[in-house]
This record gives sequence, C-alpha cells and structure tokens, in this order.
Amino acid sequence: MTTHRGTWTLRDRAQNIMRHLPVTVAPGTAALTVRLAYSRDAGVLDLGCLGPAGFRGWSGGARDEYTITAGHATPGYLPGELEPGEWQVLLRLHRVPPDGLPYEVTATASATASAPPAAAPAPPRPPRPPRPQLPEVDGMRWLAGDLHAHTVHSDGAYTVDELAALAVSRGLDFLAVTDHNTVSHHPHLPASADRYGITLLPGQEVTTDRGHANVFGPVGWIDFREPPDRWLATAEAAGGLMSVNHPLGGDCAWRQPLTTRTRLAEVWHSGWWDRTWGAPLAWAQAWRPDVVPVGGSDFHRPGADALPGAPTTWVLADGDPTDEATVRAALAAGRTAISAGPGAPLLLRLGDELLALDADGALLGYPDGRHRVVRGDRCRLPAGDGLHVLESHRMEVIALCS
Repeated sequence: MTTHRGTWTLRDRAQNIMRHLPVTVAPGTAALTVRLAYSRDAGVLDLGCLGPAGFRGWSGGARDEYTITAGHATPGYLPGELEPGEWQVLLRLHRVPPDGLPYEVTATASATASAPPAAAPAPPRPPRPPRPQLPEVDGMRWLAGDLHAHTVHSDGAYTVDELAALAVSRGLDFLAVTDHNTVSHHPHLPASADRYGITLLPGQEVTTDRGHANVFGPVGWIDFREPPDRWLATAEAAGGLMSVNHPLGGDCAWRQPLTTRTRLAEVWHSGWWDRTWGAPLAWAQAWRPDVVPVGGSDFHRPGADALPGAPTTWVLADGDPTDEATVRAALAAGRTAISAGPGAPLLLRLGDELLALDADGALLGYPDGRHRVVRGDRCRLPAGDGLHVLESHRMEVIALCS
C-alpha cells in the first residue's frame, strides 16, 4: 500500500494545478484501488490515473475511489492488464481554500481481483414519438440529435443504455456521449446503438477550469493537460471534430487561448435560460464569420441541466444515418440547424431557400440585420450567407440555422 498525505495550498495551485502522485505496481498485480480523502465542504480535488503506457482513466470530482483490473474497471477508467512499473495518481487542484486543503491518497495493489459488479439491466427499447415529415435536399435527409450528454463514466447518473433509451424516447436519431476527460464509455456505444436503434457518436468533453470543448469521433483520448491547440490538432489528425462548449457558461466559460478558432461552436446550450439574452449570438458572430452553430443539453440527470434534445441539433445527412461518421461529415460540412426541441418550431436551409416550420408570425433575422415576418406553418424564404435566426416578437430566439 502507498499513501500520500499533506495539505494543498493556493500557492501549490498557482504553481501547477495538475499533480502526479507516484505509485509502484509490482509484477503480478491483478487490481489497483485508489482512494482519495478530503473535505468536500472545503474544496474540490479531481481524480484520475496514468499507467506506464499512458491514460487509464479520469473521474474528476465525481468519485473519490476507483479500481482497475484486467477485466473490469470503475466507470471512467479503462480495464486491462496492470503493467508493472510506476503509475501516477492524477490530482487536479480545482478548488483550494485560502487556509489550505488537507488530503490523503491511498493506493492498494492486490494479487487477486474481485468479481465485477453486476451490470444494471438494460431498459426496454421505447417507442419513438412521431415527427413532422421534413423535405430531403438532393437526396440528403434531416436527422435530429444532441451533441452533449454524460453518463456514469463521468458525472452523469445514467448508464450508456439508459441514456440511449431516454434519447430514443425523446425522438432523437443521434446522440453524442461526451463524458469528461475520458473515453471509457466508447467501447459500450456500438452495442447500445444497435440495441436502441440510435446513432451514438463517440465523444469526450475536454474539461479544464478555463473552458470545455467537445471532441467528436473515435480519435483516442485527448490530453486535457495540453494546450487547446494540441486538442484540436490531435482531433483533426485522427479525423475528428472539436467544438467549443457553452462559451458564456458561468464558471466554465471559454477563456482558453486558441490559435485556430474552431468552426463548430455550442451556441445553444441548456444553460441559455433566457433566450432574449443576445450574448450567445453576439459571441458566435464575433468568434468567426462562418461559425457552424450546434446545440447541446449537457444532460447529467433528471432535474439538472435539460433532457436530451433540449435543444435539438439537426444535421442534413448524406449517407447511412446509422453511421456516426455520417453525422460527423454533416457537421464538418456545416449543414446544421438548432431548435428548442425535437417537436419545436424549426428553421432549415434548403439550398438557396429557408424553410420555417410551425413559426407563423415569427421574425426571421438575416445575417445582415434585416428581418422578415414568417407567414404560415410551412413558409419558404430566401436564404443569405451566415447565421439565420427565428425570433418571437419579444426577440426571443426560437430556432437557428447555418
């Protein structure tokens, strides 16, 4: 057993927010259990793990304990053989009070591994609610989804199966599962997608104290300790995409330097409670002129954030709608729209035209500041270049499209 104890100070945090505590794993070790003890009333310490070969897991502030074995691991961590050598317990000094934060980390290596915990039963596949027929565009079809959601693999309450079933019950065609700083959920996505008839995008929310970004695609683990330019370069080199998340989101607003600004941006987040507040649109227009707006519920659990699909991101998909690469290709091409929900009023681009659905009496705002009144439940209007916005008479945002 290895024990590290002490008191983290504000000076420690200022010098280096990330700390690595060494643990020696001997040959023949079958299980490694790490326990963190500190006063959660006083501060926040985030927890993770590196093995000699690299990343083995992250749970942030969601857990104070994890176990890794060859056959199973605590959600957020990767199962697999425990390579002998020096391992690292990762600690991020997220919140440290002025008088310091006492802590104790205990790492226990065992020659035997206990049986894995019983898996939660998979919920039944729910019926998908009906949705209005949407026009195809040159053989491409519109898909409804959500690009930001969490499971038990980080700080969410639902398993991957439970999240997939909930998304189907909400009428979604696709969902990105974006647990914080981990990819331990990725191996579970294909079976769950088949079980529930929904396209599940492998994602990860790269999470720091100065901003969050979603990376979409099977690109491997993105090292959140690196600068954001490295996140983007790593994602794009592997064929993935990156989106800046909730850029005006309170204590997790985007404050990171980024040499090349991402084209994708989470303009509409569930934290946009009052959509007469124009700051998210102002931010998007200042971010880059060809910004591709996306939306995300940031679902963690019922009663927090919003349910999947609130808001809904729509993509115009060219190819197999059950293939997550098809959704990523539509995002990369900028074929997106956002609505408040799967059945809410909608604004879609159909080539050189816009289609406003269920928005009679709303105002269509053009990129150059002009407005037109929408007449009828299926109203076609000319399109411009850039971000288009449907607004109520109160200037409340109803829908967006790129």
